[in-house]
Amino acid sequence: MFLIIGADGQLGRELRMLLGDSAVYAGRKELDIGDEGAVHAFFKAQKFDFVINCAAYTAVDKAEGDFENADRTNRLGPALLAKHGRRILHISTDYVFDGTACRPYKEADAVNPLSVYGATKLAGENAVLHGAETAAVIRTSWLYSSFGTNFVKTMRRLGAERESLGVVFDQIGTPTYAADLASAIAAMLPQIKPGMKEVYHYSNEGVASWYDFAVAIMEESGLACAVCPLETGEYPAKAARPACSVLNKAKVRRDFGLAIPHWRDGLKRCLQALDEKR
Repeated sequence: MFLIIGADGQLGRELRMLLGDSAVYAGRKELDIGDEGAVHAFFKAQKFDFVINCAAYTAVDKAEGDFENADRTNRLGPALLAKHGRRILHISTDYVFDGTACRPYKEADAVNPLSVYGATKLAGENAVLHGAETAAVIRTSWLYSSFGTNFVKTMRRLGAERESLGVVFDQIGTPTYAADLASAIAAMLPQIKPGMKEVYHYSNEGVASWYDFAVAIMEESGLACAVCPLETGEYPAKAARPACSVLNKAKVRRDFGLAIPHWRDGLKRCLQALDEKR
């Protein structure tokens, strides 16, 4: 039996759709992962084959003034899950990199987070790798889904309300459909060997700027809203973002035999899922 932590988030809900009754699902109401007594009691009451930790403090700008809560969710929680759950697959982020590389980042490349969010997520990675018996850390990027609040849903809403909007064009990465990441996780779990401690990169294939992503959303949604390119400096934010954080997926493809869809294909399927919900 698997345990999904962060079950009410985008990835958690996609995993619920995929895994169904083969997993137990815990959101914030069911388990405070920053409370060691609660975590200890939870794992004492029931044993799990694997813990999949999707929980994260993802408000990147808010985290700059809220280190304690970001650290509690992004570092302390994963450390406690690793300590008491022992076998864990943990979701991390491309924001552990500073974005100055001119090529896709490999797992062994030097990390240098620019924000509290990135720094606390990196600390969570290290805690999991240090504290668990078996650990697989998956760094992903620009996650979106038909669930929750995300860039795709925001662009669709604004695109229907406005004639034009501005989107940053000088931050480069890869959008990742959470349903594709959930499928990858399901394929990886039975192949993770006891005692293994590895970091992997998973995002959809291809490269885009936020501007390119927004243009594609408008095109695929049939919206006439014009998207205007902005430089990062024209869109002030508290937290610095990596300028180029494309992830190299060769390792995860090699070790688990994954076929990874292109980001535009994932976007089409997400928009179809959103349309079906209407």
